[in-house]
Amino acid sequence: MELRHLRYFVAVAEEGSLTNAAERRLHTAQPSLSRQIRDLELEVGVKLLERGARGIALTAAGRTFLDHARLALLQVEAAGEAARRAAQPEKTGMRRSRAARLPSPARHRPTWPAR
Repeated sequence: MELRHLRYFVAVAEEGSLTNAAERRLHTAQPSLSRQIRDLELEVGVKLLERGARGIALTAAGRTFLDHARLALLQVEAAGEAARRAAQPEKTGMRRSRAARLPSPARHRPTWPAR
């Protein structure tokens, strides 16, 4: 199963139509999208959509799968964001202030005579 399968399935479920999802959201041909959804159903092993003249309807398995697909896509997005933050720690908003980068006063003794 690939992430694009999950994205395609979520788009179809939210649009309620293979044609609308293909044209409006995914910018792909409807027959190709239909084939991808069919491949996903074969991989999962259950029918996720009921196809009809007026669009699609999610099966009970499809409704359950939709919740998990959305969660998986959110997790993938969060993982990518976390990796980008880890790669650039100074850009996370946890920058040290200029004062925190200055040498501590204990290290520098005054050069003028003390009283």
